[in-house]
Amino acid sequence: MIRLVIFDLDGTLVNSIYDLADSVNYALLSSGYPIHDTDEYRYFVGNGTKKLCERALPEEKRNDAQTRRLHEIFLRRYSENYLNNTVLYEGVSELVKTLSAVGVKCAVASNKTDLFTKEIIDKLLGLETFCAVIGKREGAPAKPSPDIVYEILKISGVSKFEAVIAGDSDVDILTAKNSGLRSVGCLWGFRTYDELKNAGADYIIQKPSELLKIIQEG
Repeated sequence: MIRLVIFDLDGTLVNSIYDLADSVNYALLSSGYPIHDTDEYRYFVGNGTKKLCERALPEEKRNDAQTRRLHEIFLRRYSENYLNNTVLYEGVSELVKTLSAVGVKCAVASNKTDLFTKEIIDKLLGLETFCAVIGKREGAPAKPSPDIVYEILKISGVSKFEAVIAGDSDVDILTAKNSGLRSVGCLWGFRTYDELKNAGADYIIQKPSELLKIIQEG
């Protein structure tokens, strides 16, 4: 029986690509670098905002100093614009409410900065809806490290055999493998079926409501 669903945030619960692209492109322009089309950012995200900025830089400029500088500009911009165009995916709100109604706990494990993760969830779904909402914290390893998952399991009181991880990228699938959990690949997000399949997703679904069937089957 599944008693806990651990969701990724960006590309799984929310479509944040426009605000992320806007803030990184602003930082790139401010630094004199070329910008990227919004769609390119679908493949830049997934490993935290610092890695996002590194990937957006021209290859010859991808060093610690340039990444740090770009990231600082990005954070200033994003902190004021992270909810301009970020919205829940269709069916997500209903899914989370239904899971709660049938006694399945929900949590969030994201590589987005912890502050932004909590604020976005609070504004769009309500922190009280989740047993745990954890983003990337200084000094803590990012996904696909299993640490964040182990922390959520401890908080929730649910064993890894009664939990699944739902996400849109290979990072989430690898996190599940490293944690000993089953994984659900979400096709409405930023990445492709092939990426999720090749990463070894246990299930791949096309819309949020399909997760309920997996829960019912246990």
